Amino acid sequence: MDCLLSSWGLEMVTVATNRTFRHASDYRVFSELCKMWRLLLAFLVLSPTEANAQTISGTARVIDGDTIDIGGQRVRLHGIDAVEAEQTCKRNGERWSCGQDAKALLSSLADGKPVKCTQHDVDIYKRIVATCEAQWTDLGGAMIDAGLAVALPQFSRAYLENEALAKRRQTGIWGAEFDAPTEYRAAHPTAYRPAEQIKASPQASSRRPVLQRNHSNGVYYRNCAAAWAAGAAPIYRGQPGYRPEMDGDGDGVACEPYRRRR
Repeated sequence: MDCLLSSWGLEMVTVATNRTFRHASDYRVFSELCKMWRLLLAFLVLSPTEANAQTISGTARVIDGDTIDIGGQRVRLHGIDAVEAEQTCKRNGERWSCGQDAKALLSSLADGKPVKCTQHDVDIYKRIVATCEAQWTDLGGAMIDAGLAVALPQFSRAYLENEALAKRRQTGIWGAEFDAPTEYRAAHPTAYRPAEQIKASPQASSRRPVLQRNHSNGVYYRNCAAAWAAGAAPIYRGQPGYRPEMDGDGDGVACEPYRRRR
């Protein structure tokens, strides 16, 4: 078997031949070299995607428990969903401003400090979705460790172990009664509706048609938690299970984890 390297050294082709090696060890060495070239080729093919991932650095201004602003660019922390700044929870039978605590924690870690973010995506509101660090601290991981955010395994599995530990220790929201952030936003659609929708249609809520449950497709989710549990979320308008009352910001996407901020 021969490994043929192109003139540019970037392509690998393996061609079967009748060549006989004098010693078995010669064949093993040759085979290992072929494997190494294939690994190198895979790296050269895949690395441009990683290399193109944008890095954003600068002084952060904290918006809430999972969003920061760097030089006017909103950045959403990847793989987590923190309780909303206005959200309250119940702990030991008393009202707890869990959302404000989430914002306060992220502020203590990042507000007014140099932050470096690595982009993973851009959400539907044109915010950068990124993993961010401040003084070698993973901001998303810190929010999960403190029990002030939930992990989003459909986007990243990086924080699942941290979340499991926080649950076992009943840290933060895991030792309290709370609504999932997606549920809270769905229950407060006006607060999280895109500003351009409000300006374009100030009377939209009064003209909203009466909800009719769609029995024709046989799919119905009581709430976003049920949709996520079934692995169906986010649900787009026209897809089975979509209901306007689950679409908190009226953008045609129900139960999405990445949402627009005010």
